[in-house]
Amino acid sequence: MLSTLAPMQYDRLADSFTGRNRLLLADDDEPDNRPMVYVFSRRFGSECVPHECRTLCTIRSSGRGSEPPTPEVALRIALFIGCYNDTLFPETGRAVVRVLERLGHTVEFPAAQTCCGQMHYNTGYQAEAMPLLRCFVAQFSGAEAVVVPSSSCVAMMRDHYPKMALEIGDAKLIERLQHLLPRVFEFSEFLTKRLGLHDVGAYYPHRVTYHASCHGLRNLDLGDGPLRLLRAVSGIELVEIAGAEQCCGFGGTFAVKNADVSSAMLAEKTNAVLNTRAEVCTACDNSCLMHIQGALHRQRTGVKTLHLAEILAGEESAQGEG
Repeated sequence: MLSTLAPMQYDRLADSFTGRNRLLLADDDEPDNRPMVYVFSRRFGSECVPHECRTLCTIRSSGRGSEPPTPEVALRIALFIGCYNDTLFPETGRAVVRVLERLGHTVEFPAAQTCCGQMHYNTGYQAEAMPLLRCFVAQFSGAEAVVVPSSSCVAMMRDHYPKMALEIGDAKLIERLQHLLPRVFEFSEFLTKRLGLHDVGAYYPHRVTYHASCHGLRNLDLGDGPLRLLRAVSGIELVEIAGAEQCCGFGGTFAVKNADVSSAMLAEKTNAVLNTRAEVCTACDNSCLMHIQGALHRQRTGVKTLHLAEILAGEESAQGEG
């Protein structure tokens, strides 16, 4: 039931769970064991300083739907990209950086970050997930805020990291985690709840529908925060989807272990997307979008999926260039 993934994507996804970020730069490149920040530098020409923590790509442009507000205090934000995004959807990370820097903040990418451990932990490999918790705390403890473009990763951290730390029994680790977790935010949550924003100066002149992923809806209580961000986008035509709270059927390994049920749920979700006549289906989780895109692509619908951050990064000048 991983037919939503192209063979090469599946191989790259499997590589991402080994505890290192692995990306293939181009067809003529060897696999690169270095983190995504180097890939940005080589593929897109952005200047990245090779230190342990570094500011990611600085993206400057003009011509927006509206001017974003100037922050009262500029924050030093650490980006936790998540293995799905790092391996399969690097453009999402670029979009997060573009939005946050447009709002006046500094974005850093801790270079030794790895998978959050969700796949390991949820499939019985809990011992293998423990070192990933330690790595996360070590890499991100110094950040003023940690932004994650994946609600499932943040749900893993909030729901499971505290009990994992207790199981490890390291008092210092427990204390550091307690201080760190209140500074960890899903991307849309950071914008709406931490910064108190809805209009981030985005422009995206397309018909769009929004899928509420389960972790964001049920674990993080994102509510209508993502929808408020979308409603403020200049030029957008936002269409409500029927059964907005209904799962798409992915659920990680659920789609493998319960393929028939997963496929039936996916069929209902894709029908709901098509009934909106939207050009684009967006969400806060690329894992859901990958699942939905697989079905939309196989049906040759012409509808594409796009992470919320990539819509919020849209600017009028960029649309004109495209």
